[in-house]
Amino acid sequence: MNGKATTTRTKLERGRSALGPALELVHTGRAPTRAVLTSELGVTRATAGAVAAELEALGLIRVDSSPGSAAGSQGRPSHRLAVSEAGPVALAAQVHADGFRAALVGLGGRIVATAPGCVAVMADPAQVLGEVVAAGAQLLRDTGLRCVGAGLAVPSAVAEPEGTALNPLHIAWPAGSPVREIFADCVRETGVTGPAFTGNDVNLAALAEHRHGAGRGAQHLLCVATGHRGVGGALVLDGRLHSGSSGLALEVGHLTVNAEGRPCHCGGRGCLDVETDPLAFLTAARREPGPEESLLKQAGDLLRTEYEDVAVRHAAEELIDRLGLGLAGLVNILNPDRIILGGLHRDLLDADPERLRAVVADRSLWGRSGSVPILPCTLAHNSLVGAAELAWQPVLDDPLAALA
Repeated sequence: MNGKATTTRTKLERGRSALGPALELVHTGRAPTRAVLTSELGVTRATAGAVAAELEALGLIRVDSSPGSAAGSQGRPSHRLAVSEAGPVALAAQVHADGFRAALVGLGGRIVATAPGCVAVMADPAQVLGEVVAAGAQLLRDTGLRCVGAGLAVPSAVAEPEGTALNPLHIAWPAGSPVREIFADCVRETGVTGPAFTGNDVNLAALAEHRHGAGRGAQHLLCVATGHRGVGGALVLDGRLHSGSSGLALEVGHLTVNAEGRPCHCGGRGCLDVETDPLAFLTAARREPGPEESLLKQAGDLLRTEYEDVAVRHAAEELIDRLGLGLAGLVNILNPDRIILGGLHRDLLDADPERLRAVVADRSLWGRSGSVPILPCTLAHNSLVGAAELAWQPVLDDPLAALA
């Protein structure tokens, strides 16, 4: 083989190996132009152009036909890059204590379509997952979009490698339910194409926020959030979820923050899970939960609309102090460079950010010398978006192989 042919093949192989990293850069918004893509990949302009053209041919991104530049920018104009709005999607599903929902999610974390949520979760996981997958499959038929795979978010630690829901405390599923196997069977039986994945809902919310929301750019991102019931946590290190040796890391809901507090499902007492979740707030505010709306919505609405009520304000301060105590302990152990809060915790931060930050700073070793930014999660339905990220990952790893 002559030298020219060898050089051509080498360039082609280099370009193909850059497809995944290039797609991830566009997917996460870190390469808005071909010039930035060239710089981030460390390749020539010609290679970056070829990579972008290949991703466009696969229907994954869109390249502006004529170069342009932002107002006030310097240098040569560059072709703008964006995810394709007509491209394939992932089927995302979420189950929580107050119901379940299905959605289609495109690249860039963009929710394309959602099915009406159900407000009852039956005790049989196969029945629930069959219904939510069927709703997602109907969305795919209605839109006619190609599916790359499916992801499921559940309110439980998911043990690896089996994919079992180890402790679905707030839904009536048996401990150890093989949710990944059941979900994959439902996906296959419904005719949805692509692999199926399952993960803990707060883990997936953190992954989505790291790629598309308030956690973007953090190296050591701690996420703590209330679900519709209970509290969960997640840690993203250098872009990867830290799930421990068997998928069970960061069960932060079972940190003790009130030694004389309520009994917890885990056997302990005064855990974050029962001291700072929506039901704890409604109880502390002396409000009887209603059956017509989710506990998370009831608690959030009460905090936003009746904060001047003495009982509501006192309840908020009580939960903020306990949350701050838990966060301080996590800061001491994990030393994150950013904390993001979701669910009711996000609303508590919005209600009195200075109080929460002061508690964390006062009770943490590192908080006294350099405060850790505490920010609200910014994505709507971040667990759904995170579930889709699981299904998108094989495409981000190797677009040509995944879409063959």
